[in-house]
Amino acid sequence: MNINEIFGIRVKERRKALGLSQEKLANLAEIDRTYLPNLETGKRNVSLLIASKIARALNTPLENLIK
Repeated sequence: MNINEIFGIRVKERRKALGLSQEKLANLAEIDRTYLPNLETGKRNVSLLIASKIARALNTPLENLIK
């Protein structure tokens, strides 16, 4: 499993635990809603800026999303 897949799985787990839809998380993170599904499946590379926005929107440290 590569880092993109790990990050995507962690984002999806945290998003679901918080009861957020992909669209709601995208809005909170101020990213395009069409970006998130591919990110959660590990098909997109994520920049540190986007990863940081997502972590903030999920109210979790970035390191928790890449462990």
